[in-house]
Amino acid sequence: MPNFSTLSIVTREDAPRIARLVLNRPERFNAIDDAMPAEIRAAVEWAEKNDDVHVLVIEGAGKGFCGGYDLVAYAESEIEHPCQQESEPWDPLVDYAVMKKNTENFMSLWKCSKPTIAKIHGAAVAGGSDIALCCDLIVMAEDARIGYMPTRVWGCPTTAMWTFKLGPSRAKELMFTGNMIDGRTAAEWGLANACVPMEQLENATRKLADRIAGVPKSHLAMHKMVVNQVMLNMGLEQTQSLATLFDGITRHNPEGLWFRRYAQKHGFKAAIEWRDSGRPIPERDEARKQISELKSGT
Repeated sequence: MPNFSTLSIVTREDAPRIARLVLNRPERFNAIDDAMPAEIRAAVEWAEKNDDVHVLVIEGAGKGFCGGYDLVAYAESEIEHPCQQESEPWDPLVDYAVMKKNTENFMSLWKCSKPTIAKIHGAAVAGGSDIALCCDLIVMAEDARIGYMPTRVWGCPTTAMWTFKLGPSRAKELMFTGNMIDGRTAAEWGLANACVPMEQLENATRKLADRIAGVPKSHLAMHKMVVNQVMLNMGLEQTQSLATLFDGITRHNPEGLWFRRYAQKHGFKAAIEWRDSGRPIPERDEARKQISELKSGT
């Protein structure tokens, strides 16, 4: 069994065909750090090679599934990082290479020949929703939340899965607003395969996983390939490339830089409060003006 710094793999003797991939940074709400995307891929590769495993369940330790990228350090600090460059001019291909790699790591859940189930409690938000939506199936607690709030400023979901999971109208609603939806709404919209009270989440997930685990691996692989091919024919890979490029632009255009400068001066929580409050985000010349004021300390 491989060892990881951000997650763990759990198997049980009473369910040998089901492997659990547990995101395990509960002190940071299982936020995505630099190591987690590659470790998710390595865990999936382990499951892929393990003949005993028919189903992979992805879940989060502690209070929730995943709170997204661990952005406090990136937003508040003046650091030179491939995904948030301080030097000018910004190099979009450096940013793209890093984020595309993360996207491919998350997509290992989708490409794996074995079915993957996201078991969501608490929140699966921002980059955490990317992980969940790369899974084949989703089981949610009624009061769990899922969404991509950074679409309001400083982010574009690189996996581009919202449209493929929800259709264009629902996807546009969530992308335009940055709203989260709870498990009940997710089930009503067809995003979640099942929605149950929190105390029933484990049993509901286990029941679905057990049912799938009884099917031969070859059959599961073929059925998954057929459905995935439809999404590929619809342009999934091309859409992800565009979304990943746009994600970098949202972090380096005037509005994105305003958000970063505001977080550096007032703290990430204050920047998030502005973003999610519904207040207008400064744009273009107004954003540039406020950036200058924030940098000068006025």
